[in-house]
Amino acid sequence: MKYLTAIAAAGLLAVPAFAYDLDASIDTDGDGLYSFPELQTAFPEVTEDVFTAIDVNGDGAADMDEMAAAEASALIPASEG
Repeated sequence: MKYLTAIAAAGLLAVPAFAYDLDASIDTDGDGLYSFPELQTAFPEVTEDVFTAIDVNGDGAADMDEMAAAEASALIPASEG
């Protein structure tokens, strides 16, 4: 039983503790995701290598879970609010 509790706790720690809110001014095409050009416009310091690190699933777009993880990892600046 302790083993299962440890696994469950580890799973919870892997999930970002906060949600990243979509900023419509960044998501210019309105698809609910951030492309590299959209993200680089908002965060000029984001290089292709940084975007690749953010885009964990490799689909070419950053979803809100990936953005939350990127913020928590300091790949992008923390959002205000």
